[in-house]
Parts: sequence; C-alpha cells; structure tokens
Amino acid sequence: MSQPPVNGAGRGGRGALLLQALQSAVRRPGEGLPETGVAQPPPQGQVTQPAQMTGATGGSPLPTPPSAATMGRGALLERLYQQSVKTGSSPSPPPSSPQAPGHFGQPQSPVRAPGQYGQPQSPVRGRGMMGLQDSPGLPTYGRGATLLEMQRQVTSGSGAAVRPKERVSPPVPSQPPTEQQASPQALTESMSKLAVEETKKREIPPPGTVGQPVRVACNYIPVKSSLSRIYQYAVSFSPQVDSRNMRYGMMKDHEDVTGDVKAFDGAILFLPKKLPQSVTMLQSTRRTDGAQVKVSIKLTKELAPDDRQCLTVYNIIFKRVMRHLELKQVGRNYYDPLHPTAITQHKMEVWPGYITAIQTYDGGLMLNCDISHKVLRTETVLDMMQSIYQSSAGRGFQEECTRQLVGEVVLTRYNNKTYRIDDIAWDKSPTSTFTFHTGEEISFMEYYKKAYNITIMDDSQPLIINRPKKRALGADPNEVLCLIPELCWLTGLTDNMRQDFRVMKDIAVHTRVTPMQRDLAMRKFIKNVMSNAAAKGEMAKWGLYLDNDLLRTEARQLPPEKIFTRNRSFDCNMEADFGREVTREPVLVSVDLRCWMVLFISRDQHRATDFITMMQKVCPSLGIKVQNPLQFRLENDRTETYLRIIRDNLKPQVQLVVCIFPTPRDDRYSAIKKLCCVDSPVPSQVINSKTISMQPKLRSVTQKIALQINAKLGGELWALDIPLKNIMVIGIDVYHEAKKGVRSVAGFVASTNKSLTRWYSRTCFQMPGQELMDGLKHCLTAALKKYHDVNHDLPGRIFIFRDGVGDGQLTTVAGYEVEQLRECASYFGGKDYEPKMGVVIVQKRINTRIFAEYQRGNLDNPRPGTVLDHTVTRADWYDFFLVSQHVRQGTVSPTHYIVVSDNTGLKPDYMQRLSYKLTHLYYNWPGTVRVPAPCQYAHKLAYLVGQSIHKDPSLELADRLFFL
Repeated sequence: MSQPPVNGAGRGGRGALLLQALQSAVRRPGEGLPETGVAQPPPQGQVTQPAQMTGATGGSPLPTPPSAATMGRGALLERLYQQSVKTGSSPSPPPSSPQAPGHFGQPQSPVRAPGQYGQPQSPVRGRGMMGLQDSPGLPTYGRGATLLEMQRQVTSGSGAAVRPKERVSPPVPSQPPTEQQASPQALTESMSKLAVEETKKREIPPPGTVGQPVRVACNYIPVKSSLSRIYQYAVSFSPQVDSRNMRYGMMKDHEDVTGDVKAFDGAILFLPKKLPQSVTMLQSTRRTDGAQVKVSIKLTKELAPDDRQCLTVYNIIFKRVMRHLELKQVGRNYYDPLHPTAITQHKMEVWPGYITAIQTYDGGLMLNCDISHKVLRTETVLDMMQSIYQSSAGRGFQEECTRQLVGEVVLTRYNNKTYRIDDIAWDKSPTSTFTFHTGEEISFMEYYKKAYNITIMDDSQPLIINRPKKRALGADPNEVLCLIPELCWLTGLTDNMRQDFRVMKDIAVHTRVTPMQRDLAMRKFIKNVMSNAAAKGEMAKWGLYLDNDLLRTEARQLPPEKIFTRNRSFDCNMEADFGREVTREPVLVSVDLRCWMVLFISRDQHRATDFITMMQKVCPSLGIKVQNPLQFRLENDRTETYLRIIRDNLKPQVQLVVCIFPTPRDDRYSAIKKLCCVDSPVPSQVINSKTISMQPKLRSVTQKIALQINAKLGGELWALDIPLKNIMVIGIDVYHEAKKGVRSVAGFVASTNKSLTRWYSRTCFQMPGQELMDGLKHCLTAALKKYHDVNHDLPGRIFIFRDGVGDGQLTTVAGYEVEQLRECASYFGGKDYEPKMGVVIVQKRINTRIFAEYQRGNLDNPRPGTVLDHTVTRADWYDFFLVSQHVRQGTVSPTHYIVVSDNTGLKPDYMQRLSYKLTHLYYNWPGTVRVPAPCQYAHKLAYLVGQSIHKDPSLELADRLFFL
C-alpha cells in the first residue's frame, strides 16, 4: 500500500527521507544502520512544513537546516507559483552570498574526517530544474537555467550579449560551492596549459638494476639506413580529384620529376631525395574528360630515417619484399603455400610463414620478425556440409550446419584471402545471378569460369555469406559477399579438435618451435632477403639494409620469490613450480567443509564415492576438515533434473554444491552456474566424470580440486612477502563475444588485504561503441568501500593492471581513463584523499621472443623472472618485458608491461618485482602464470559471465573467488 506524498517534500516522501539523512551522522563503512523509520504522512488535507515533520523514533520535531528549505521538484514549483501569484512578477534573482537564506550551505551532519567516505551536498542540476532559477538561494545549472538567465538579462534592458555561465562540476569538499564566472583570459590560459601538457614528453625512468645479468638474443633484426633524410611532401590537385587511382596515375605521369622511388597514399608523398623547389607545380590531363589539372607538391617535413612517420613507408617496403620472396599474404601475415607440411591423419596441412613489423625502439630502427604457422584443413566447407548431412540423416541439417559453420574462417585459394562465415544462404546456389560491375547479369558459375578459369562441380550447393567490416567509400552498407562452399577451405581448429589430445600433439610437432630452431629460421630469412636481388634492390632504393644476425643484448634474472604457507616458507625452484610443496602443507587460511552437496547420476555413483573418500583423505593434510556431504543420485542427466534437485535442497547452511557431469555440455554447465551465481548464490564446483575416473591420478586430481574449493569458499592458499603497505592491486580484463552486436563483459578484481590474498570482484557490461570507463568507476567505488570495511582505512597507493588493451588505445587509457579513475577515487574519499596511482597495460599477444644464452652458442628458454627493459622497449613509453612462466615445449612468450601512468614513486625495479610477485598468486595453479594474478582472475570472471551467466553475479559472492 503506497504512502501519500508529503507536501513540501517531493513525490513519495523523498524529501523527508533526504531530510532525515541530512540529520543523521555520516556512517562509516562497516557500521550498522541507525534505527530510523520513515516519516509519518500528515492527516488528509493538512499541509505540513518540512520543519514540522517528526522522526519515527521520537516525537521531537526535526530541525530544518537552512540549506534544505525545499527538497522536491514539486514543492519548489509550487513555491515558485505561489510567489508569482502574490507579487504578480518573478521574484528577485538569488543573492550571490553563499550564506543567503535558502542557499545550500554547510550540511548539518558532522564534518567528514579526512579519508572518511561520504558525498558532499551538491546544488541542483538538470533540465527538470530549468524553471527554478528564480527561486531565492537555489543555484541551478543546465541548459534551461542558462537560457532563462539570458532571457532575464535581455528583458531587463541590457542590450549587450550575455555570455552563458560555465557549467560547474559537483564540488568534492564539504564547503559550500561558489558560483564563479570564468573569464576568457582564464579559459585561454587553461587551454594553453593543456596544450603544453599534451606536447610534453613523457618521463621515462632509466632501466632497473636488480638481478643477475643474462646474455639474451631477441627476434629483432637491426635495420641500417644509408640515407640522412626522408622528405615528406603534401600533394594537392586543382580542381579536386576524388578518385585515388586517378591521383596515382597523375603522379606516375611525372616520374621524370619525382623519380620512380616514392611512396604515395593519395595526399602525402615520401621521397628519398629532395626536389629542387620547395613547391613544385606540375600539369596533368584527366583522362576521362581531358581537363587540365594542376598538381602542387609542397615540402612539409624533412624526417630522420628512424622517425615514426617513416614507419608506414618501411612496412610497405617489407610487404613488397615478402612478395619478391614468393610468399602469399593470408590475413595480416605472409605464408609459403608451395612448401606445406601435410598432417594426413587429421586432414590438415600447415603453411610456414613469417610475421614482420618494422618499428623504432630504444635501440634504433629494427625489424621484429617471428615464425608463424597457418593451420588449414584439407576439406572444404562443402565436404563438411556433406559429413553433417550423413551424420544427422537429414534431420535438422540446416540448423546443425549453421551452428557449426557460422563464425568459422575460410580461405579461398584462388586469391589467398580469408573470410568469416556470417550466414548461409540456403535459397541461393551457384546458378544464381548477380550484377557485375559492367552492369550485366552473370551467374556465379560463369563468373568463376571467366575470372579464375574454375569450373564449379556442384550447382545445387548453397552459398556462404560474408558481411565485410570495412567497406569502400559510397558502397551499399547492406552489400554482402557470396562465396562458393566448394571453393572455401576451412582454417583453424574446432573446439572438438582442441580437446583431442592426439590432434594437438601431432600439430605441436610442427608448430612448437624451440629457440634454436627459431634462430635458424631467422638466419635463413635474412639470407633469403639478402640473396634475392629483387628483394634486396627494393630495400636499397630507400637505403635500407638488414643486419646479418639477430639482436644480442643483456637481460636480468630476478631473485626467486619466497612462498609462505601456514607453518613454513620456502623458495621457488628454477621453474617457479611449487605444486609439490603446497599439496603437502596446510594452506594459509582454511575453510572447513561442513555442509556440502554432491549430485551425480546412477552410473557415476562409484566414481562419486571414490572422490568423496579421497577428499576426506587428502584435505586433513591441507588443514581442511571435511564432513560427509549430502549425496543426491539423479535418475537422468537432464539439465532440469540438476536444477530441481539443487533448488529443492539448497539451504542457507550449504557451503558448496558439487555437480559431477557424465559428459561435458555447455548448456548444462551454463544453467548450473547461472543458478548458483545469480539466482541462488552459493559456490559451485563442476567435475567431469572422466576427470576422476582414473584411480592412479585420483589423488593428485582431488588435491587440486580441494585447493580450488578452499579458494572458492574464501580461503587463502599461500602468500608472498609484499613490502609495500597500504596498497590496493586491481586487475581488469574484457571478454568479447564473437557474435556481432553482443555486449562485452569487463571483469574487475581488487585486493582487500595487505598480503594480496583476498579479492573483491565486480563485472560491468559494455555495448559496442560504449565507453568502458562508466562501469569501471562504479566498480572502483565499490572496491574502495570494501577495502575500507576490511581495513578501516583507504589505500594510499592503487596499482591497476589492465589486460585487453591494444597499442591503438594506449593514449586513450593514459589520458582520459586514468584521469577519470583519479577523479573517481577523490570523489569517493573527499578532497583530502588523493591516492597515488599506477596504471599498467598487460599485453600477452605479442610477437617478441627472448632466448637466453646460458651456454655460448646454445639458445634456450629464459628462466622465470627474466626481465628486459631496454633496447627492444618502446622509445616513447615506460615499458618492460617479463618472462614469468616456464614451458617444457616450444618457445616461451614474454609478457609486455606498459606503464601508461605512474605517480606512485616506485622505481622500475620495484614495479618489476611487484609484477613478478603477482604472477605467483593465482590460486588455480601452484606456480607462476603469464600475467599478474588479478588480471587472470578478471579474465576468468569475465569469461564465466560472458560465456555462461550473461548477468551480473550476486554480490553475496563478490568477496570470494567463486569463478575459479
């Protein structure tokens, strides 16, 4: 039953509630709520002023602060109307004094202590308040208020133009806000300061010094240049020529002036030589209508060979070099289709190739070159369609084809291009026609015969639809590409192939290359380039030459970390693997398993019994007490059966739900996780029956599951020595759905204790094109509140490790996002709270490889803890490479850390040590991982929500690692 509104306090009594909130003391995080009630509504027809309202717990009237004379929009509009009726004109403008009656002044609640969270009072804003500008003492903001002020000044007789007020942001301190008119001079000064700050070069600290020196080689080839300058020209055409190809043709007509060595993109011209005149005027004839076109070539810059603006030219040159080596471009990289490696038993073949990119580094101009492999299947899309038809016996054939094929990437060998399958056109076939660029109607069969001399054998197959992301200027946005399944070869691996151990093992023989093999391949590449006359000549035109060997330099080996359990501590071994030690010692903080549920089907009963028995054997050595669980034997493995049993038997005292699945199924897994993470929040563990079926491995498997369960229940498994005090470490990662138009999920995980062993997690959803920062600010505010609840203080330094950021977004993160996070922290804690903040971008998908030379002439994988922070690092960023994990096959991949913002005062040595320490704290693996633990936690959380739950998890689980 709804309460009648309180007159003078807004709709639904919101004003009364706000008034009560103003009178009560500010509550610190973790304190209980005061016993207050809702103000009683007045009798029917009686108007009650805010000063006469009484609290629910006492009969004394609540005093009205001068700043809260009116609190709701309805009351303020009514007051405005009554004043207009009495006076017959608008009231006088509000006085400028902040202590004027009715002005929002000091709140009546106690003054907030430094670091105590809470929000100051803010003046009213928004379009809804546009009519309240004339209310005495009420500062209003927004477009409506600005227009009203301009009208008032115009009607008062001042004919001068009125400059609108500057929009005032909500004040952070608790002092009353003052309205200030920003002068044009102040605005100009602030803009000039901003311009200086933007152009100011970043301060990059010197390399670190901690650790033992290690000789290393990197997959970078130094590039030498014989030119002293490269000249950049701006090219303009009069009258304007819109066709880029026509502009190319006109420039080609004047090669007697510019020379045949040039790089031209339609507007900017790069030349290795300087033209005699700074402005060269040329005359061309447009071939379509014979019109005369003036061509102006104006010198704009003289660039050093290692200037960033020359990199585009150099990368174009190396694309031509790859073509001279008879390599074919597939996607972004180049491969050799003439020497494939066949894997006949799995109907696959592997194309060898290279990844190349030339860039300016601290060590100068270098070519980053790495080996790449393209896995192709020797079956076409039509072959797969026929096998699906045979396995399904024709029932649900089209739906199954769509499910398995949409999203796959195919290669058309007639032009070596890759396409993504977006849909299947079942109503079209190769006999269907389309409009050729000449205007004639032509069938697909005729087109392929005419253009590629290919005869299509099956004229009844459907067509594959590809919707291009990048379209030509003026192209139809609804235009699609139709491909013939018979001519499309499948690429990559399916999920079933990835789960097949034999397939992955056979592929790894060819794709997992050791450091010595990579070194030989790089030397072979250099030799091929320098021995190919056309490739060498292409580079020589621009004065470029490759060095004869890979880059050799010196890295550092950080000291091993010490791991702490409940009763002892130990140093990590050379491989940074401490699985044996942590499974023999009690965990740091254990959570006893007193009430838990186990669900299984009838045929898995003996496996479930063995698992429960083994849990009771291994957990005591880990310091965990395990009681007998509630066992539920299911009559079938339908998803509805699992859900019904859990709902019917889930009680508040149940700590954990364990489901043993007979076979892995994504839909069943998603349903269980959605129930246990959203609808009925409880930690859950899903186990595949096959995982616990082998008796020799049951003990080790159960130990890992027990550790994972303890972490999910809020326990702490191990810790490290963290010298920094009063810090918060945050990890952020984003999960992107493969389907177009589906919102992405950002995982946010923040530490809540000084040993960085307890974590608070939140998620936020992001629509395509939406700023991620909006959701992250809410997450940071919630994390700061949780930190205060636990520690009764706010962190002095905040370290944010963010994954999922490409090179193109670095400037955005360093500028806009970092500033937003700083404002969010100060807005939460007040003016006096300004935490030091370091923001580090973590990149895993890089092409840099580091090889350690422990023995002269023999390259091996560097040990965990190897840091390289010079020579191959960016010239304009504070960054370093860290090898944190150990691999037994292939070549280890370092992780790239880019510190985009840092005012924490940490030296590079300390930042690198902190990053390395965090790679030890991922509780799903007793060893080091590639990225800091908070990043890996954020990845697991975002993947679970984006793949299975599709909703925000319950906040009851936010302080536990339920997503492991």
